[in-house]
Amino acid sequence: MTDTVVETPALELVGLVKEFRGRRVVHELSLSVPRGSLYGVVGPNGAGKTTTLSMATGLLRPTAGVARVLGVDVWESPSRAKSLMGVSPDGMRLFEQLSGRELLRYVGSLRRMPAAVVDERSTELLDVLDLAGDAQTVVADYSAGMVKKISLAAALIHAPRLLVLDEPFEAVDPVSSEVVRTILRRYVASGGTVVMSSHVMELVQGLCDHVAVVAGGRVLAADAVTELTAGGSLHQRFLQLVGAAEVAHDGLGWLGAPDGDA
Repeated sequence: MTDTVVETPALELVGLVKEFRGRRVVHELSLSVPRGSLYGVVGPNGAGKTTTLSMATGLLRPTAGVARVLGVDVWESPSRAKSLMGVSPDGMRLFEQLSGRELLRYVGSLRRMPAAVVDERSTELLDVLDLAGDAQTVVADYSAGMVKKISLAAALIHAPRLLVLDEPFEAVDPVSSEVVRTILRRYVASGGTVVMSSHVMELVQGLCDHVAVVAGGRVLAADAVTELTAGGSLHQRFLQLVGAAEVAHDGLGWLGAPDGDA
């Protein structure tokens, strides 16, 4: 009889807890992300997605629990764990007085990459992400969508084995969005793993192969997209799990009424 070899998950979260001033916002959250997957984390605003991903990547220390990247404990061996992953946080300030190219050079130097490799990869990333024309523009003058793209480039430049992206498509135009989708699919096809958060169900269902639904700092469901949706809509399944507020039929009747008729 041949023993089954269990592959170490790309990302493993065990009992993560986060409290702010005595208020618990993440409740013993556990999640296992298979290697080679494009894994979506969805949830309503305030669900705890960003807090969870911040703890998973070493940006925010958990109150309790463990986060491992390819078996490496993020908080016991932070340098080793962070060398394995690329992270694009949502809303985190970049070094805005650097140009796009300077930012990539700086990130490359932090990763102790050879300068020639950094320059070569920077040129390719800037070109593919349609930022070549703004390579010498300071990041402070970038649009929100451009900031998302240069942040993705910075996360990719050292060719990590795990890519963690918080709302990577927010404010990105449709053409650039398709480019990013292609990059992520190629990255996964070459052996990488992507974990991305979003609140756009249609995007996640069309792009990801696995999904976790998070609400109230808890995982409500986690499975392959095809299994979780059972051939239906992720949007509908999400509403079933989270619960959707309803507007009474006689509510907001004043909307659209001419002045004096409400």
